[in-house]
Amino acid sequence: MNNPIKQRSMLTWPIVRKGLAYILTGKIRQKNAHLPAEHHTVPANFIGVCVASAVDPTMDDYVIAELRALGINQVRLDFTYGDLESFNARFLQRLINDGFHVTLHLIQPFIHAKNMENKAEQDAWQSFLNNVLNRFGRDVMRVEIGNTINRKRWAGYTVDGFLAAWNIAYTTIKQHDIELAGPNVTDFEPIYNIGILSLLKAKQQLPDTHSNNLFSERVSEPERFDHRILKYRWATVLKFNLIKKARLLKKIGQDFGIQRFISPVAFWAIYRIQRLLPDGEQKQADYAARYMLLNAASGALDQAFWGAFICQREGLIDDGLTDAEYPALERVTHYASVDGEQSNFWRHASFNAIKTVASMIQGAEYIKAISSANGLEIHHFQTNEHDIHALWTINGKVALLQDIYDITDINTATITHRDGHLLHAQTHIVCESPIYIHWPKNQAVQIKDTATLAKDLAIHAHIQALQYYPFRQDNWFGMILAQNAEEALLIGEQLHPSKLISPQKTSALRHARNAIWALPDPRDTQAQITVKQPVKMYPHKAFLDRFKPSKAKRSWNGAVELLRRGISTAHPVAFFEQQGDKTLKQNFYICDYVKADCSVGEMFVHFAKGNKEFHFAGKNSTIRATEVYQQLAQYLHRMHQTGAFFRDLSGGNVLVQLQDNNQLSFSLIDTARARFYTHPTPMNQRVSDLARMCNKLHWAGRERFMGLYLANIGRKLNPGIKFSFYLYDFKVSFKRKFGRKGIKKLIQKFKK
Repeated sequence: MNNPIKQRSMLTWPIVRKGLAYILTGKIRQKNAHLPAEHHTVPANFIGVCVASAVDPTMDDYVIAELRALGINQVRLDFTYGDLESFNARFLQRLINDGFHVTLHLIQPFIHAKNMENKAEQDAWQSFLNNVLNRFGRDVMRVEIGNTINRKRWAGYTVDGFLAAWNIAYTTIKQHDIELAGPNVTDFEPIYNIGILSLLKAKQQLPDTHSNNLFSERVSEPERFDHRILKYRWATVLKFNLIKKARLLKKIGQDFGIQRFISPVAFWAIYRIQRLLPDGEQKQADYAARYMLLNAASGALDQAFWGAFICQREGLIDDGLTDAEYPALERVTHYASVDGEQSNFWRHASFNAIKTVASMIQGAEYIKAISSANGLEIHHFQTNEHDIHALWTINGKVALLQDIYDITDINTATITHRDGHLLHAQTHIVCESPIYIHWPKNQAVQIKDTATLAKDLAIHAHIQALQYYPFRQDNWFGMILAQNAEEALLIGEQLHPSKLISPQKTSALRHARNAIWALPDPRDTQAQITVKQPVKMYPHKAFLDRFKPSKAKRSWNGAVELLRRGISTAHPVAFFEQQGDKTLKQNFYICDYVKADCSVGEMFVHFAKGNKEFHFAGKNSTIRATEVYQQLAQYLHRMHQTGAFFRDLSGGNVLVQLQDNNQLSFSLIDTARARFYTHPTPMNQRVSDLARMCNKLHWAGRERFMGLYLANIGRKLNPGIKFSFYLYDFKVSFKRKFGRKGIKKLIQKFKK
């Protein structure tokens, strides 16, 4: 009788049993495995790329030239049935002739892999291996067998089919005395590694090199602990980050007597990054550098490959095609060819990021992690000439360079950007884009006890043409966002917190718990900026806020996080807070003045009166309610998809400008309460935001608006969501009658 598990996947009972036995006997345990091992050499050929070519022979020239420019000599080439008669044989010979070290990945097409238990398919595989190895075997560095075998819908194998393919390949490859790598498990699913290696050991057919595609894409950024292993609650307990995964997979191989370990494919697809963050190309470059640095620091890998080299989604070079033109089979399983026209090719930022990290660390000795797995990464490498510190933070966070090093050490260092250019201007911060700091070898450099992330401070590292300048003066701390040091100095002088005096109610834009007022913009005499300062603190808020960042810092953090996620808001200029301020009022948030035609609150009040259209008097234009609901629903859906939970989403906090063709531009203000996730906002918190937004809208409008919003996530307006709206309405009504404002109105009424 056929095994029903075998028919569905590679995860058969023997594999599960062997994997669980290994785990339950404690072999998976490694003390502090989430931290890098100290004092090991990074191989000189550590970084490689997965390559392909095309029918046109000029593509060979292009790929070779770009590999030379990248400075990498290690390549991996997918080779399958028919390739001996295709351009791939020509390209492989060219790589060999030009001195590249080739990992030749021999793969079977899906339909053939699916039927590998048949004798005819086994004979075809044997013939293919013989022909390829007779022609190229003596000239390649290694041969890899297996292609994402734990993804049956990509690879096609059953366990017995894979073992049959491996048996033939093992025997043939060993006859040619070639290094054999495998089995090419993808992602981090060690039960497969343990189970498959156990089966191969029983047959005395273990590979020389253990291969696993060590992705980190699913955890959003390279340093994160993996939440998909028993979910978020356990992520920070189990500490399965990239380094721990690499070290564990290395140990699994060693426990089976395999000393070498490689990751043949890994990448970040730009379109996946852009589900949360708009700066997909820049983030791919950040992740590429950080991924390679962490793998090198782990001490577990002999080689780590990026793939594919040329592709619009994940490549170091864009092929100019759209996502719709991506091949049906994932390139992690089979990178068959380069597509598109050369004239449309261009380098992603990740090209220079990989080029730089390769030039910095290959062949270097890894000394130790100065800081790791805590949001701030500082890794010490040493070459024959230099000590190099690679520094970066997790996304959205910042560390101040003067909190890490003495100023004299900073001034004697050379600082290189992620992409390889020198940072000539004085560098003040460490952010999510890595930097490399060089000193002459063995120069004494002191690390301060304050070498941590700046407390409760966020930035958007990829704001174009702007830089961050810490402000420390007269017991004030803050951050200024400016084009250059001269502009930062101007802002610091003209808007110095000692000069910011909140006006009386009559001359303020708003004056309640916070005073908000406008001032001339020192950068542009024709423009204005907005200043916000807390001026009234109720006793319970005064107590609770002592345990939070200042209101100014919270407003700054909310604004830069929204911008980092591609959500428009009043652009931040600076924030200042007085150190040790017990009043909690000596802090200022400064942002650009937002010109708006109205707020969503005004529109909703208008529609609640039964009006079907809203008239923009200043522009003599009218827009229908249904258009407003449609566009606002899209805007708020996008906000929530990026992981933003605004928490103060009243209609007055969403400003509106009418653009051409009745398109509305929305901008959020009052950002101090916002919270942010590395995943889309949970549904209950979305409903909380939307109930607040719709408080002044009539039910017919609410149902229309919510129907449009919920359609984006495949849901409908149900009684549970309606109840949340009714509950919020009751809360608002109760506060108006019995809250501070209600009591105040009642007292005034009695006084009259």
